[in-house]
Amino acid sequence: MLAVRKARRKLRMGTICSPNPSGTKTSSEVCNADWMASLPPHLHNLPLSNLAIPGSHDSFSYWVDEKSPVGPDQTQAIKRLARISLVKKLMKKWSVTQNLTFREQLEAGIRYFDLRVSSKPGDADQEIYFIHGLFGIKVWDGLMEIDSFLTQHPQEIIFLDFNHFYAMDETHHKCLVLRIQEAFGNKLCPACSVESLTLRTLWEKNCQVLIFYHCPFYKQYPFLWPGKKIPAPWANTTSVRKLILFLETTLSERAPRGSFHVSQAILTPRVKTIARGLVGGLKNTLVHRNLPAILDWVKTQKPGAMGVNIITSDFVDLVDFAATVIKLNDLLQEDTALAKC
Repeated sequence: MLAVRKARRKLRMGTICSPNPSGTKTSSEVCNADWMASLPPHLHNLPLSNLAIPGSHDSFSYWVDEKSPVGPDQTQAIKRLARISLVKKLMKKWSVTQNLTFREQLEAGIRYFDLRVSSKPGDADQEIYFIHGLFGIKVWDGLMEIDSFLTQHPQEIIFLDFNHFYAMDETHHKCLVLRIQEAFGNKLCPACSVESLTLRTLWEKNCQVLIFYHCPFYKQYPFLWPGKKIPAPWANTTSVRKLILFLETTLSERAPRGSFHVSQAILTPRVKTIARGLVGGLKNTLVHRNLPAILDWVKTQKPGAMGVNIITSDFVDLVDFAATVIKLNDLLQEDTALAKC
């Protein structure tokens, strides 16, 4: 019954590809799983930094492990409290920011992934895990899930933004980078001029994956892009009004060339927010009631060199987030049509 309810929810949102016995692509598949391939030809030559691209915040946090140790991203006070089993259950409610797996997010149209990673205390095999308060799945498992999708959708391009590293020394970094190489191989796009990256140039090179690595270690590998090439200003507020003002301000300050730009359309709980909604969790306390207003702001935006580029959200399936962001690219078509008149 639970599986049926989940399937109905996904179909209702129009963001997850449904099986098609005929073998032909449905309209939802064309618009979401293959939305980049489906863009009109004149947008194939635009820099990716000019397109509107949907992303997810803490993309991997659809599952966290209550039985694992508390992550090194938490304070000592939280680690001590977490010895009480109930505390970890409550932490999970505030650590989870997505409902959909990597594969489901990709099928929904998400192309930017916000990734935080860590080694695990006591692990002798140098394994790296995703982390947000509690440990998530192994990074290797996530990368393989993403690669499987990309192999089936060879014209889709993704951004993997490794922006937080915890309890990782040089050996851990080397292990992680090796995993990235093993997972994606020739799909990896070498760092180059942002303006030179268009859908057409990437398709010609059979490149599908841009890796951003917010650590000096990126200098040792040509396929690791420096974090400064993808700034993601953070509003750090619980107020929708303040968030929108922040998003507008940072967009107005966006560099016209040389980098991508992430608009983090997310609200961040304060300690008192968590205390008031302790049992309800992030989704029920902060996100569910505010996401429609945030989506209304998204609908008013326009992509381009000085407009929105990548927009991220929590719980991307609660509203028609990905499709709304993708639709903004229609405005670029309108601009081209007007220029021809």
